Amino acid sequence: MSQRESNLLWLKDMLEHMMHCQEQLEWTEDEETVQVLTEAMLRDLESCRRLLSETIRRRRDWAEPAAV
Repeated sequence: MSQRESNLLWLKDMLEHMMHCQEQLEWTEDEETVQVLTEAMLRDLESCRRLLSETIRRRRDWAEPAAV
């Protein structure tokens, strides 16, 4: 499995996890549960952002020597 395929699979898993958290947020009324789920979703979003930023940076770094 290539790094790209691995990253896409990881992102898919993260999105599925976030969808499950959202579903739980829709029916829960417990403030502590809302806080835990919200924090989990924010961590997931930050992890996704880091992966995408790193991937973009690597692609840019890889493409720059070819442009020179």
